[in-house]
Amino acid sequence: MDDVKTILDLCSGTGSWSKPYKDAGYHVVEVDIKNGQDVKLFEFPDYKVHGILAAPPCTEFSYAKHFHGKDNYKHDFVEGLSIVDACLRIISVTSPKWWVLENPYNYLRRWLGEPLLIFDPWQYGDKYQKKTALWGKFSLPQPTVKTKPLGIKKFSLLKSHEIHPKYYGTLDRQSRRAVTPPGFAQAFFEANP
Repeated sequence: MDDVKTILDLCSGTGSWSKPYKDAGYHVVEVDIKNGQDVKLFEFPDYKVHGILAAPPCTEFSYAKHFHGKDNYKHDFVEGLSIVDACLRIISVTSPKWWVLENPYNYLRRWLGEPLLIFDPWQYGDKYQKKTALWGKFSLPQPTVKTKPLGIKKFSLLKSHEIHPKYYGTLDRQSRRAVTPPGFAQAFFEANP
């Protein structure tokens, strides 16, 4: 396996972000609590890691909690940061060629500073907007769409069946919200082989 590059997909969810790497023949290791693998307990690997995709849950950092009614929300920043810290520990000890940590543009900036890139999915051909932030050491994926098309809606205004229709009925709304837009995933792969 020395000639095959390994990608760690931390908090991988559906695996949509690492799919272009899998399709290209990379060895992708998905680590997700839904598969019984806690990123906080991930042990030092016995293989070289080429790149890391990290998408810790945004639940505790989300602004969306504020829209569920006055004082009807709480942020558990300690729990959220424990997952972010685990991802950063794995990045630190494996020293990959490139790494990236993704989260919606939200409270996480308090602890990580301003992101390297902020994008909306429509910039990569996916038909909605959801301001997303990336931190890390990686090559910037070039947008494939320069001007926002007419009719693009904010993610929060879309109906369930409009959010990644491939997963409609198989994932709950929160899980569909976490799916990496395929156009962005492909552009990221092309910029960070």
